[in-house]
Amino acid sequence: MGRFTSEQKGKRLAIEIIIIFGIVSLFGDIMYEGARAVNGPYLKTLGANAALVGLIAGLGELLGYIVRLASGYFADKTKAYWVFTLIGYSFLASVPLLSLTGVWQVAALFMVLERFGKALRAPAKDTILSTATKHVGTGFGFGLHEAMDQLGALLGPLVFTAVFAFAGKGTDLASYQAGYAWLWIPFAVLMLSLLYAFIRVPNPETLEAIVPKKVEGEVLSKTFWLYTSFSFITTLGFVGWPILSFHYAAAGILSGAEIALYYAIAMGVDGIIAVAIGLLYDHFKKRKDSEQGGLVTLAVIPVVSLLIPLVGFTFQTKGAAIVSAILWGIVMGTHETIMKSAIADITPIKKRGTGYGIFNTAYGLALFASSSLMGLLYDVGIVYVIVLALAAELIAIPSFLILRKEALKK
Repeated sequence: MGRFTSEQKGKRLAIEIIIIFGIVSLFGDIMYEGARAVNGPYLKTLGANAALVGLIAGLGELLGYIVRLASGYFADKTKAYWVFTLIGYSFLASVPLLSLTGVWQVAALFMVLERFGKALRAPAKDTILSTATKHVGTGFGFGLHEAMDQLGALLGPLVFTAVFAFAGKGTDLASYQAGYAWLWIPFAVLMLSLLYAFIRVPNPETLEAIVPKKVEGEVLSKTFWLYTSFSFITTLGFVGWPILSFHYAAAGILSGAEIALYYAIAMGVDGIIAVAIGLLYDHFKKRKDSEQGGLVTLAVIPVVSLLIPLVGFTFQTKGAAIVSAILWGIVMGTHETIMKSAIADITPIKKRGTGYGIFNTAYGLALFASSSLMGLLYDVGIVYVIVLALAAELIAIPSFLILRKEALKK
């Protein structure tokens, strides 16, 4: 009876942790996803070309992921998960500081610093959250968190849509800066919510100790490395939003306000897909009676990723832009939910921060290579961007089949 009571208490506390972190992520996404929706055209307004936009976005993603290798390792070694989380979130102040920029070099610095802050906090935050999701199903737990996260991502771009609409001046420099300035409000709310979460659960790693079934061991499994390899390959062919939005602006397909609105649509799709794919992930885990059974849901990523450049770059219409935004949201929702759920399920708690760090470093390297190459290739010819995307996703398919075979052995 005592154990049952302990598990019930743990589950209630776990749900509270997931919701609190969902609120934190909601306001965080209002900030940086709202900014990312227009960072490409904003840099264009400041004088940057497509190659620079791709390079800046890629460099930010590279730094934002490669630093996780160190932050995840040291978070595991020190167990100072909250320290890394709190300091990392404080770097979000760089987003509203974009309202003070007037040259693309300074704007680029702030954009990169925002990614650096995420690199500091991500492995530690995901480790804290993973201990809570074990009580409700990792797929559903991370899916619910992602849905709340994407509510913020949906609201963020609407901030800029509203600013552009009420300014009545279109997408000039002052309008962009006004949009960034509004983001000081969610920053304050986010930090207060985060402090409450810390006070409420200062030692969240104790949550997983209550769960009867968990991954034990001291090393990262073969499945982990195969999963990391598959994700690296498929991400190489994933067309990022900065390049898509730059294309829509450069080709005159969408205005700045429309780009922000379409990005909001993508974020809405992301949130819906996150819960659905999370439930499907947990379904396959139960069906296969294996912590690795949910990995079969990864099949959707290379297939849908193939379609994004074909639709987004081939058809120069607003309808095609909407379809590509929806497809983009599907891939992102799947990535975000399964990526975090899988690491929680295939790594032991003692190595989880390190696992998140290694995986995200590989993911970031792929994003950097993809974003930089696609930015350069875009200036040469759109067809080359499409070829790169198709080649990577076709290679990712056999990689997935190897991963699936290994995962189903367990």
